[in-house]
Amino acid sequence: AHALQMVVLAARAAGVAAFDGVYNRLEDDDGLARQCEEGRSYGFDGKSLIHPSQIATANRIFGPGEQEVEEAKRLIAAAGGGAERYEGRMIEAMHVEQAKAVLAKARR
Repeated sequence: AHALQMVVLAARAAGVAAFDGVYNRLEDDDGLARQCEEGRSYGFDGKSLIHPSQIATANRIFGPGEQEVEEAKRLIAAAGGGAERYEGRMIEAMHVEQAKAVLAKARR
């Protein structure tokens, strides 16, 4: 786990996307899903795939869900610039940029 998180940190520092390694068992979609969920929890942006049958699972898990997209839209609409209170927490420009990234990812 530590080595994987170091990959994510290095990618963030370099300003590039971090992709988790491949899952070799083509017939095990549940295993792929578990690995994708673990990778997303570590901060990976996506997963390297070795077969087209893996695309839908990876996209479903690494792509933003409806709730995440709606939250991003609300945050952007509420932001007025600078640090401010939003739904019980403080937000600033960094959070707006993260929300915009969620919307951009959802459009892909």
